[in-house]
Amino acid sequence: MISQSLALYNWNNGVIMIGIFALVCVVLVGILINFMMSGKPKEDLEETDDTATNL
Repeated sequence: MISQSLALYNWNNGVIMIGIFALVCVVLVGILINFMMSGKPKEDLEETDDTATNL
C-alpha cells in the first residue's frame, strides 16, 4: 500500500520546461508575423528598383 502512494518521479520540472518552450515558440512566431506585416509593400520595392537602375 505504501509503494502505491510513493511518487517515483516528479513531473513538475518537465511540465514547467515544456511550458517555457511553448511560450518561447509563441513569442518567436509572433515576432516573425510582426516582421512580415511591417515590411514594405511590393509596389514600394518596385519603385526603388526603378530609380536605382536609372542612375
